[in-house]
Amino acid sequence: MADMMWAGRFSKKIDDTVNAFNSSIAFDGRMYKHDIQGSIAHATMLGDCGIIPKEDSIKIIEGLKGILTDIESGKLMLDPSAEDIHMFIEAELTKRLGDVGKRLHTARSRNDQVAVDIRLYLRDEIAEIKALVKELAVTIYNMAKEHTETVMPGYTHLQRAQPVTFAHHLLAYVQMLIRDMERLDDTAKRMNYCPLGSGALAGTTYKTNRKQTSDLLGFTAPMANSLDGVSDRDFCVELCCALSLIMTHLSRFSEEIVMWCSWEFKFIELDDAYATGSSIMPQKKNPDVTELIRGKMGRVNGDLITLLTMLKGLPLAYNKDMQEDKEAIFDAVDNVKLCVKTFIPMLATMRVLKDNMRNASAKGFINATDCADYLVKKGMPFRDAYKITGTLVALCIEKGLTLETLPLDEYRKMTELFDDDVYNAISLDTCVRERKSEGGPSPDAVRYQLEITAKALGI
Repeated sequence: MADMMWAGRFSKKIDDTVNAFNSSIAFDGRMYKHDIQGSIAHATMLGDCGIIPKEDSIKIIEGLKGILTDIESGKLMLDPSAEDIHMFIEAELTKRLGDVGKRLHTARSRNDQVAVDIRLYLRDEIAEIKALVKELAVTIYNMAKEHTETVMPGYTHLQRAQPVTFAHHLLAYVQMLIRDMERLDDTAKRMNYCPLGSGALAGTTYKTNRKQTSDLLGFTAPMANSLDGVSDRDFCVELCCALSLIMTHLSRFSEEIVMWCSWEFKFIELDDAYATGSSIMPQKKNPDVTELIRGKMGRVNGDLITLLTMLKGLPLAYNKDMQEDKEAIFDAVDNVKLCVKTFIPMLATMRVLKDNMRNASAKGFINATDCADYLVKKGMPFRDAYKITGTLVALCIEKGLTLETLPLDEYRKMTELFDDDVYNAISLDTCVRERKSEGGPSPDAVRYQLEITAKALGI
């Protein structure tokens, strides 16, 4: 094993076990492109400011580009014994350029180098995740457009409550995903400040141009305080919060799909490509995809707790504990991408069993509120109408009837306000059609929701 870059202070080589424990290249190696990107900006600034000779700056930039090409082509493999990706690339550059390569780290610390790398990496990941979330939202939106007239029961406490449409139900998830995209945008905006030039913690005595490196890397501005520049990981926590909410929404939807494809509901059927069977029960078709997503939600939440716990007791500025940020946030990013990528085609291929949804809507007295509203519209106070309707529901249960099949004379025993028109007022179609209030489930209200949703999604 080669000497470490920092070996000058030490009289012994680092113990192999400690080196393995200390090394992070196994997980931070994925940031090779962003490390090189940051180093190219740094080398450009060093040359332009006259901190190193311009010709050396040019050689370093070309050397870094060559390393990037060789890594991406597979010609250069990452050394698993290297301490981290930053040291690996610098060592490779020095091997190729000699003393010129040793000039790269002038006016820079690994602390601000790591801080800029992870911001660059996560900025790219946020853009990719947002695109995936938008694709999922559009998939659900397109499904909703096909089901503005598909009546289904709406639930509270997992009890049938009031009739809605499948489109109305689906658009609730689209609204969640729109908020998820907004949270990703907010996170990206707040994290888009450049820590490069903060040094180890106290900046540098060289006359650097931090605005130049910030601009070259596409940041809004340099970070205002060098201590904060190297020690801040708020953006990791904030991103993980946003990812946890994405997973929460996927998990809630997954739970409903698990129920909907059971024989007890049978509202949908998953495509065979997105279900699995049993090793012993030949009749089974299991919604394993949604169950795994539901389970992985706990994993992403665990990553969030890891980040919060890691940071809570750290004095300023950098501490080695902060190496733990990467495994947690990388794991959260990877799992969200995996889950969304799997969820999209699963939803797009599932079959909606409209008749079963409507049949379920005909049971459970989900038109009881409409029966009470019928009396209110004829002048009765709501609480009196509520009590009468509750009494009628109890009577229907006792006689094995529904509100639609209960004879009119039974209605009129409760109040003379009931007439033949009550049956139209409590029909499923009327119940859904008349819920025209903004945000409601009527076809007209849903069509308006589709319009504003399309604008929000930019489609």
